[in-house]
Amino acid sequence: MLLGSAALLAGCAGPRPTLNPLKLISKPEPVSASDEALLLEIARRTFNYFHDTTQTDNGLAPDRWPTVSFASIAATGFALTAWPIGVSRGWMSREEARKRTLACLRFFAGAKQGPDKQGVSGYKGFFYHFLGLNTGTRLGQTELSTIDTALLLGGILFAQSYFDHGHEDEAEIRALAQQIYEAIDWTWPRPREQFLAMGWHPESGFIISDWDSFNESLLLYVLALGSPTHPIEPASWNRWTANFDRAWNAADKDPYIAFPSLFVFQFSHMWVDFRGIRDDYNRERDLDYFENSRRATYVQRDYAIRNPGGWEGYGPNVWGLTACDGPGDFTIVQDGIRREYFSYGQRGPNDRDDGTLAPTASAGSIAFAPEIVIPALREMRARYGRAIYGEYGFWDSFNPSLADSQRVQYGRVVEGVCWVDGDYIGIDQGPILGMIENHLTGLVWNVMRRNPNIVRGLQRAGFTGGWLDKAEPKSTRRDRSEKAGA
Repeated sequence: MLLGSAALLAGCAGPRPTLNPLKLISKPEPVSASDEALLLEIARRTFNYFHDTTQTDNGLAPDRWPTVSFASIAATGFALTAWPIGVSRGWMSREEARKRTLACLRFFAGAKQGPDKQGVSGYKGFFYHFLGLNTGTRLGQTELSTIDTALLLGGILFAQSYFDHGHEDEAEIRALAQQIYEAIDWTWPRPREQFLAMGWHPESGFIISDWDSFNESLLLYVLALGSPTHPIEPASWNRWTANFDRAWNAADKDPYIAFPSLFVFQFSHMWVDFRGIRDDYNRERDLDYFENSRRATYVQRDYAIRNPGGWEGYGPNVWGLTACDGPGDFTIVQDGIRREYFSYGQRGPNDRDDGTLAPTASAGSIAFAPEIVIPALREMRARYGRAIYGEYGFWDSFNPSLADSQRVQYGRVVEGVCWVDGDYIGIDQGPILGMIENHLTGLVWNVMRRNPNIVRGLQRAGFTGGWLDKAEPKSTRRDRSEKAGA
């Protein structure tokens, strides 16, 4: 058995705070000195992960570390977001951040595009999910990924708005960011016309699945609508959100659009401040997407308290299910119960829950519900200590129900404590760093409020209210030329 008593786990689930989903939070709630110290310690280690593992010559970030891997374009978007956070915290000079960012944007702006199977980085402005760290070209038969391109763009457009000084390198960053964004033909990956396809392979064409339901693609559709060169039609947004009712959980005491894994509620929110702004779907249901993510966060904690699977460790301050690494694909009998475990994959309440917890699930939700996330981060670090917390912060995942198993296929078992992953994963590290900073200062949100491409996309999607009503997207060169010729 692990440390912690039944008395500690019982009776700790207080009522959910009543929040006004329309309240525009202009400033983060005050944070105690001890809580801020904890969060900054976690954030600094997580920042160091990106600083130490990202390529300095082309800006590409590895998919994971220390396992030797390849570049993830999504992780690269998170790395680009890390640099200004580091500058604001005094962890990196603006000069170094500018240099790293410029190297990355020069790479993507100049990367070879085309329909070839090898030797290219992308096609139609989109990029392949995984690239060689040194070559920067397609890895194996990985897909051209629409969502991972969007996550890369989150970091690129954040850099565009952050580097606003008169320095010639910052001017080049801004221009390259716009060039990369405008090169994407968002009208192309729609073989079934209604929605954006998840990806494309030069060997077989478009992936059979579309982004046609509630998921992490809020940012994807905002970007597709906001393009000044190849946008999809505004009606696409309501056509897409009309399918959200498939996931509407009316049975919960706080109804919300449901999804098993918490990363879905975090990725787009790292760059877009959805507090107090609403589209047609939100207005009909009297909530916004930020409030929706807050409710999803509480659902996960409530599930851990109930712990219907009887997993070791679960409780009010030990929770968090999302896509993450796992101990392997095997089945064993523990205390007379047949238990099935999984390797990397999506996890959620009653959905492939094998007792594997991911600190990014709770940490990445800190901006939504700090009152339950901070105690969870404090408890997990205190209870499991160095077993799950290392040089670069929390290892990707851990499983207290495998404290003495020899059947694990990945990671390692810390005897008497837990199974713990042997890697950090870039797309899981990113939300930890970015959302801690959003909670403490709102830095990423505030910078992205100034980005004309994001503002334009939100407006075309029909969002109104809050900060957006005061925002006006600046005209791009193409916008001005089109108006002049109208």
